[in-house]
Amino acid sequence: MSVRTCLPWPDKRLRTKAEKVPEITDEIRAIWNDMIDTMEAMPGVGLAAPQIGVMLRLAVVDGSTQRGRAVRLANPEILHSSVELREHDEASPNLPGVSAKVKRPRAVTVKFLNEQGQIDRRDFVGIEATSVQHQIDHLNGRMYFDRLSKVKRDMLLRKAKKNA
Repeated sequence: MSVRTCLPWPDKRLRTKAEKVPEITDEIRAIWNDMIDTMEAMPGVGLAAPQIGVMLRLAVVDGSTQRGRAVRLANPEILHSSVELREHDEASPNLPGVSAKVKRPRAVTVKFLNEQGQIDRRDFVGIEATSVQHQIDHLNGRMYFDRLSKVKRDMLLRKAKKNA
């Protein structure tokens, strides 16, 4: 297990859709463990594999206060989203020093392959719902700032460039 380096924006892999995971292997479990170490080192509440240059549909999410309760997801897919939205300040280690308020569904039901390679379903609420949606965006080659208006997105990217 080790902390991996996050790709710097605008690395083209951050705009590339990740490949489906055919099965859960020891190699996949090792990647998840590295992702958890990397997430904890930030510290953050989630990480998607493309953020560290691994182009597979893998994500980890841990919004618990005590930590150590990361959910490992392969091929996550949102089955249901709540109508009620929740605004949260989102950021990314791929574009450090900036963040933006993003509105997303407050709760989501997600289908995914778990650590045992079984299809699982789980309800995520609050910060974990925000995080899992944020990670799925990464798996689809999207960044959180893509959800902002053009004006806000351009301001955020200019600020990030200035801070770099």
